[in-house]
Formats: sequence, structure tokens, C-alpha cells
Amino acid sequence: MQIYLARNNQQAGPYTVEQINQMLASQQVLLTDLAWYQGMPEWKALGEITQGKLVFEPIGYQQNSNLSPSDNRLNNNNSNADQNPTIRHIGVNKKNKPELASIGSRVAAKLIDFLFWIPSLAMPSFFLDKSQIDQLAVIQQKMQAATTSDQAIALQSELFSLIPMEAWQAMGIYVVLMLIMQAIFISKSGQSIGKKLVKIQIVDAETDQKVNLMRGFSLRSVIFIVLNLVFFPFITVVDHVFALSKKRQTLHDKLAKTKVIKRQN
Repeated sequence: MQIYLARNNQQAGPYTVEQINQMLASQQVLLTDLAWYQGMPEWKALGEITQGKLVFEPIGYQQNSNLSPSDNRLNNNNSNADQNPTIRHIGVNKKNKPELASIGSRVAAKLIDFLFWIPSLAMPSFFLDKSQIDQLAVIQQKMQAATTSDQAIALQSELFSLIPMEAWQAMGIYVVLMLIMQAIFISKSGQSIGKKLVKIQIVDAETDQKVNLMRGFSLRSVIFIVLNLVFFPFITVVDHVFALSKKRQTLHDKLAKTKVIKRQN
């Protein structure tokens, strides 16, 4: 069985099933690479043919275990795709290349995710009586009228002192639960709640494959949540200016070596 591969419109092969599996195991070949063999009507992503597995097992094919290492070389210099007249007439299906998520869809996903954080900001009001709420409103008015940083800091401390410990605890629990939930979603599908709703996905910038939790969540989300709290709004603006680049990678995408694409299915 002779299998041809293609990546970035560059064609290689033919290869045997054993060679394809060796290259999959060593990541020389990716599931996003296109593949074709005799009998296929068109090129397809290798992952579509293997159903997402890192092993190619054609129906009815029996592996030849008697191949010597010299017969099973991966570097097939004497092979040329032009030797197969059929393959010359089959074009590479460019639709298999994932489409980058639009800036609008990414903004929409961010806004949806932000909506889930609003309850944590409203929680203190559930633990305050009417007089405390009135005091809170007065302090907020004074903060808006403050003319020096010292005044603002003093009023902020006074505001925080009005909020009971139970409110802080409830806020902390809610934030932790939200982070855990987002981490689970991202680790499973590369999607936060907002990204899942607008059907976009985080993938590796080079291979288009799903990324691990450290890159998909810790680097992209947690670190930038902290940075935004400290340097808002400067870091937020700089972060999203990067999204205007060709790959539409924000600053946190570049840090994690990821990009965001439209969900394939």
C-alpha cells in the first residue's frame, strides 16, 4: 500500500503503512497533514483517516513484520509523487487548513466569559445591611471626587473594611470554582465557556493540535488575569493590539505559542 503525504502544498512519498506509523509516533508526521492513497477520491487530513488516533490501520491491511530496517527507511529518496499518474490530477484540499477565528468572535467570547465573573463583584451586596450599603455609596462618591492618591487609597481601605469576611470568602470560593471550570473546559477541548458558545478553539500555533493545560490555561489565562489587574488598562490594550497581526495572535497567544481558530466540528 503506497501512501502520499502533503503539507503546505508540498507533496512527499510514497510511504508504506509502517513508515507512516513510525513517523506519527516520532511526530515527523502530524494528524493535520494531508494524505492520499489509491482508491481515495480526494486528499484528506491524516487525522480524519485515522479517526484522531496516532496510528494508521487500514481495513484489511496486514502489517509486514518481516521488513528489515533497510527496507523500512523513512527517507525514500528514490520515490517521487510524479511516478503515480493518478495523484497528479488530485489537488490539495485547502479547506483542511483551519480558518483563524475572527477578531469579532474572539471579542464576543471574551465578553461572554466576563459575564460569568460579574456575580463575584455583586456578592458583597448580599452580606450588607441597608446602612452599610448607604455608607458604601457615600464612600464611592468620595472616591470619585478624590483629588490625591492618598485620599483615594484611604477611602479604598475604608470601603474594603465595610465588606464582611463572609463576603470575601464567598467571592474567593466563586473565583476558584470558575477557574477550575474554565480549566476543565480548556483542557478537554481548548475552549473556554465563551469560546465554546461562539465555536472557536485554542490550538498550537504551528501544528494546529490541542495544547496542554499549562499553555492553554495557565499561560494564556491566569498570568494575564494577574497582569490585567496590576497594569489595567495598559496591558489589555497592548495584548489585543497584537491580534491585528497576520496570525491574529494576541500577546498571551505569543507567550503560550498558540492561536485561535474556528471550531472544525
